[in-house]
Amino acid sequence: MNKIITVVIAALLILACSSKKNGNMIVKGNIKGLKKGTLYLQKMNDTAIVSIDSMNVYGDGNFTLTDNVDSPVMYYLTFDGNATDKRILFFGNKGTITINDHIDTFGFSPEITGSKNQLVLNDYMNINNQFKNQRLEFIKKEFEAVRSKDTDLIEKIKNDFNRMIRRKYLYTANFALNNGDSEAAAYIALTELYDANIKLLDTVNSSLSTEVKKSMYGKRLDSYIKGIKDRESN
Repeated sequence: MNKIITVVIAALLILACSSKKNGNMIVKGNIKGLKKGTLYLQKMNDTAIVSIDSMNVYGDGNFTLTDNVDSPVMYYLTFDGNATDKRILFFGNKGTITINDHIDTFGFSPEITGSKNQLVLNDYMNINNQFKNQRLEFIKKEFEAVRSKDTDLIEKIKNDFNRMIRRKYLYTANFALNNGDSEAAAYIALTELYDANIKLLDTVNSSLSTEVKKSMYGKRLDSYIKGIKDRESN
């Protein structure tokens, strides 16, 4: 009887393992220097970040996580070990995505391959980081001008700052227009052009490919623009 029970349990375990579905997106790689911790694959669900998959890592930092992806979307790779406040943000899609990083600089400059949208996003961020640095410089200059009570300089700094913002908007819109076949273009428009002129947003939206318009971020962008138009018409 015991042998029969053992065989039945083993069969059930085999069936359970074989019926486990692997996601159509596999995220794997190595976090060098991570000796112990739990890695989490996360993404936004409405307004909350939820964990999709997790894996305990011991010794070598190798990991494999999965999810089912209907439309390319942003994911987070986080862990509860050495630095829970750090994360890697990446564009997920069907297929295998490889992420390599180091525990000491986790999230600052990870190597990410296997995501076409990530390549597009990286190209944009390289330039956008320059705009961010310029913004910090303007804040510093304005602080010094206010402290010295130089009203003329304060006005000049404000005007220069507004011109820089307009350049950023135009660059971002042009970048999205040139990458209309990438879901990253819709994501960039949503996150970087949300307060831009509605005509600029409309132009970007019209340039998106049919496939991108059907994606999650494409639908969100279209809905966002329609919401603005509805409010302006009332």
